[in-house]
Amino acid sequence: MHLPSKHSATGTTIFTVMSALAQQYNAINLSQGFPDYPLDEKLADLLHEAALKGFNQYAPMAGLPLLRQSVADDLTKRYGIAINADEEITITPGATYAIYTAFTTILQPGDEVIILEPAYDSYIPNIEMNGAIVIPVALSSPDFSVDWNKVRDAVTAKTKAIIINTPHNPTGAIWQQEDWDALADIVRDKDIYILSDEVYEQLVYDGQKHCSVLNHPELRSRSFALFSFGKVFHNTGWKIGYCVAPPALTAAFRCIHQFISFTVNTPGQYALAHYIANNDAPPLHQMMQHKRDMFLNLLRDTPFTIFKPASGSYFQTVSYGNISDMPDMEFAQWLTKEYGVATIPISAFYSNKKDDRLIRFCFAKKEDTLTEAVKRLSRLSVTR
Repeated sequence: MHLPSKHSATGTTIFTVMSALAQQYNAINLSQGFPDYPLDEKLADLLHEAALKGFNQYAPMAGLPLLRQSVADDLTKRYGIAINADEEITITPGATYAIYTAFTTILQPGDEVIILEPAYDSYIPNIEMNGAIVIPVALSSPDFSVDWNKVRDAVTAKTKAIIINTPHNPTGAIWQQEDWDALADIVRDKDIYILSDEVYEQLVYDGQKHCSVLNHPELRSRSFALFSFGKVFHNTGWKIGYCVAPPALTAAFRCIHQFISFTVNTPGQYALAHYIANNDAPPLHQMMQHKRDMFLNLLRDTPFTIFKPASGSYFQTVSYGNISDMPDMEFAQWLTKEYGVATIPISAFYSNKKDDRLIRFCFAKKEDTLTEAVKRLSRLSVTR
């Protein structure tokens, strides 16, 4: 019996590969994007409270009303936008799931989707599993800005969607208002949907502000905005996210969602709803910027080249061009085995495996973890 291939990706993801290698060689794992410090005890207590109070059965398909309203109120407070919790917010089992469901909602075989590379590795399989065609457009190195002429040239009569990611994984670049305006100019009067992956929206540094598609009325009317609680509250293992979209798009999204997962774990939703409504913790970006700055200061004593500090996310991209001529995948494996620090090669985020000798570190770690990692990396020397 022959099993059909649903997408072009082969094997397991680069994150699984490098995390497994880190475990095998007892390396410090700065590859996969998850914190190694605990979540707030208040949030953990709320999860326990939910179970004790009987919030253990199926939640409504769209999500607990209390959580959807807490999210709507939070978005209004932070972005000054009005959101209808009943008609525009759907709770999902993670943001990656929400991305897949949004693609499934709009795509038909033969449609084209523009992605901006380097790109999160789920985008291409998600598109291909829906029978659509990926049209990659490369971001401009070393700042990974968008060349809007290239995007405009990539649009055809078959273009159904464009997916963007800000703050950007893996580079930490962020979009400004003029980027959204340029995108609006390209899609105006065209039947093109926007998927806006904003899972790192609360991780923006140096006094800058996150520009969301929800703040752009023209684009908001055709967009799915996709978010993750795990990136904000250090609980990636809970796998809870949400999708914000206009009522018509939300209704179509839910038609797909109800037949895939139908609902999301209820105790986690209860805990998040009450935590968001009463959260008085300092803004997350303050803590994470401190970690970024500390990590960058330590890295400056190594042979890595830092083109630009990450403006957002919890990833820092660096060049190892002064250290080795190895391909980036080979270098990442060598670094894990010989120096005990796991990272991610940036070529893994390109459909054509473009190799600029760049790697990505995750700095969402305890200070002791970052210090020990850079201590190991400081044994590297310039060889070129």
